[in-house]
Amino acid sequence: MNQALPTTALPDADPQETREWLDALQAVLEHAGPERVHYLLETLTEKARRSGMHIPYSANTAYINTIPPHLEERSPGDHALEWKIRSIIRWNAMAMVVNANREHAGIGGHIASFASAATLYDVGFNHFWKGPDHPLGADLVYIQGHCTPGIYARAFLEGRLSEAQLQRFRMEALQPGLSSYPHPWLMPDFWQFATVSMGLGPIMAIYQARLMKYLHNRGIKDMSGRKVWCFCGDGEMDEPESLGAIDIAAREQLDNLIFVVNCNLQRLDGPVRGNGKIIQELEGVFRGAGWNVIKVIWGGLWDALIAQDGSGKLLQAFNETVDGEYQSYKAKGGKYTREHFFGKYPELQRLVSTMSDEDIARLNRGGHDPHKIYAAYAAASKHTGSPTVILAKTVKGYGMGEAGEGQNITHQQKKMGEEALKAFRDRFRIPISDDQIANTPFYRPPEDSPEIRYLKERRAQLGGFLPQRRPNNETLEIPPLSAFDKILQGSGEREISTTMAFVQLLQMLCRDKAIGQRVVPIVPDEARTFGMEGMFRSLGIYSVVGQKYNPEDADQLAFYKEDIKGQVLEEGITEAGAMSSWIAAATSYANHGISLLPFYIYYSMFGFQRVADLAYAAGDMRARGFLLGATAGRTTLNGEGLQHQDGHSQVMAAMVPNCRAYDPAYAYELAVILQHGMREMYVEHRDHYYYITLYNENYAHPSMPPGVEKGILRGMYLLRSEARAAVAHVQLLGSGSILREVIAAADLLKEEWGVTSDVWSVPSFSELARDGRDVERWNLLHPEDEPRKSYVQECLGGMTGPAIASTDWIRAHAEQIRPYVPMPYHVLGTDGFGRSDNRPALRDFFEIDRRWIVVKALKALAELGRVPAERVTQAIKIYGIKPNRSAPWVS
Repeated sequence: MNQALPTTALPDADPQETREWLDALQAVLEHAGPERVHYLLETLTEKARRSGMHIPYSANTAYINTIPPHLEERSPGDHALEWKIRSIIRWNAMAMVVNANREHAGIGGHIASFASAATLYDVGFNHFWKGPDHPLGADLVYIQGHCTPGIYARAFLEGRLSEAQLQRFRMEALQPGLSSYPHPWLMPDFWQFATVSMGLGPIMAIYQARLMKYLHNRGIKDMSGRKVWCFCGDGEMDEPESLGAIDIAAREQLDNLIFVVNCNLQRLDGPVRGNGKIIQELEGVFRGAGWNVIKVIWGGLWDALIAQDGSGKLLQAFNETVDGEYQSYKAKGGKYTREHFFGKYPELQRLVSTMSDEDIARLNRGGHDPHKIYAAYAAASKHTGSPTVILAKTVKGYGMGEAGEGQNITHQQKKMGEEALKAFRDRFRIPISDDQIANTPFYRPPEDSPEIRYLKERRAQLGGFLPQRRPNNETLEIPPLSAFDKILQGSGEREISTTMAFVQLLQMLCRDKAIGQRVVPIVPDEARTFGMEGMFRSLGIYSVVGQKYNPEDADQLAFYKEDIKGQVLEEGITEAGAMSSWIAAATSYANHGISLLPFYIYYSMFGFQRVADLAYAAGDMRARGFLLGATAGRTTLNGEGLQHQDGHSQVMAAMVPNCRAYDPAYAYELAVILQHGMREMYVEHRDHYYYITLYNENYAHPSMPPGVEKGILRGMYLLRSEARAAVAHVQLLGSGSILREVIAAADLLKEEWGVTSDVWSVPSFSELARDGRDVERWNLLHPEDEPRKSYVQECLGGMTGPAIASTDWIRAHAEQIRPYVPMPYHVLGTDGFGRSDNRPALRDFFEIDRRWIVVKALKALAELGRVPAERVTQAIKIYGIKPNRSAPWVS
């Protein structure tokens, strides 16, 4: 046999002995199989280590394909026809971007990314990815955002998109067009996952695969035949979210998950690892995390050379060459490669002595060989016990020739000159004439052509077209508000937090016979902090292996119980992971045909602040569910200090167009919001999700006043009203825990200053602001009609006196409604970094407590001439406020 000896850092002192060992190993492999070889090698390694030898562990294998040619599963189908189809798709994807930028310079788009990945997608579409009509259910494919032109180009051939739509790539604002990237909000029947914010696709795919195991193991839906495929770039793997959860995928035994990393060796500006080897780096990372790794480095045209490498110098050169060199070889052609790669050793020069420079240039990378890719996909699909990653080596800008193939500039290429277009056309044999070439026309063969028939037949056999979003608007039987009567009646003399009120509501929902099994409680690692430990025993914490130990607290009522059928997803200390679980559950109605009710509760400070990108992606993917920001407020979470006290997540939530943000003060407000949200999302099928802040401050909760439900949901309602004084009356607004300070301020104003007031609970300043903007726009566009009034104007329009708002949030939160308040409006808020102290001290420091509210109200009245200015000075002295102290927002 002619097999290369291994290349190591040490010299081979006895080549003959080495050959004998290798021959023996080969004999065992041929007669006893790879399992026996593995056992012997592990036994020898362990014996050496126990004898005192230091044998370093390496997670890397040689820089060659994982699957040798003789073990490759052969690709079926009509290979010539598939090449034609793939070539047409390449052309149309390129033409889409070129035409868009010719029409509108700067519209953007990407040619090079899909050019490198076309074969990776083509093989999946033709042979592996099950569609929504498949008996086993659809596979879920997370498509790399920069590759959208290629996906649109395929859909054009399938007849799902028109030429007119392709002509409007990235032009969708005023007329129908195609979104720049995968955006379910913009193309709700097409895209399933928002992936272009790099790194989000990988982490969302991991937790999507986990949710599918969760649904399967709980008996909610059979997921045994479905896979999650996630496509990402090698540069994208630098994002923390890309690799941050891969150990979880192995721990959870997600053999329904396959990553395909398009290793074209280039980022946006140049090499990914110019001085190293990204494929080897990723192999080590993934193997170390417990993944099955399949490397697809070299195409079939390399097979003969590798087989002829009797000296081992080719393997040595593979391992020695860094990615920056590999990039140059592809960019500079066969002659350059002969001189700089094969010219490294005489043995390599002899190996290619009969090959022309053109032959060398044609030596293909594995990611462009459909047979190598098919073999990798087939092996990955059959692998069990762990997730698989396929590391496929490609060329960025493949097919673009001198216009960008393998060049650092290729990511930014949006245009191609006429000669470059002709070269592209000729390379892929597109039937476009020279007269037409300057216009870069789209090409679609006739409907009855072999290409179109074959393409559609393959998808029909696999269960329909992909990507395709099919929401199942299943109507859930949401309990009426009266079902929460215990909450609506208040807590009496018992003092509880709104967090505890939520836990009570969640327990009621979990016990509901109609929807209890659909509830998905999600918590990062703070269940006991939030008072949820009672759910451990009753619902169980989901674990793919159940519970292999007797928990330390087994003798307690609320012991830590893990169960393969557990309902609670307790994710560990990972907000990004928990948020990804929530997104998977919140989009289950569209991706799995079953509606879930996910409730993700977490420290509010680490909510939108930490996972804002995922929160926006959730909006894009039309998520339905509840986010609960517990331990909210900059002064309510009193001991935690600067990095834990949340005074801004409500403002951040308001930035997501379809997120409904609320800040309830009382348990009955929370019940009304939750019940309405469930009806809106699961009966009316509105693509909103809810962010609700909860507090850890305990106080007595009153029963719900009659008729306030509408006001709670619209954003404000009159909680308390006093007979108006002749000249001194104010409107006081508050939310969350600070509403109690507002009520106390109303009492001080009346008792000590003779000022009467109306007190408004404002559960949502952001909903009031949205309503105000809607009314403002309607009035703008209907100038001759009777102007409409915002809900804020409806509430405050007949009231007297200035309005003062105080919340546990930065001023920008309550400032949202300023344009719609029909009277002088003054806002107190918690601007500045947090501090550690008790609540009274913090509320004094941030100038939002009852004393500051009184002073602000008196000052507002003084400005209107309703009270003398000396009253304000008097109040400042009485309440011990120091006029010359620094503002809390001053650094």
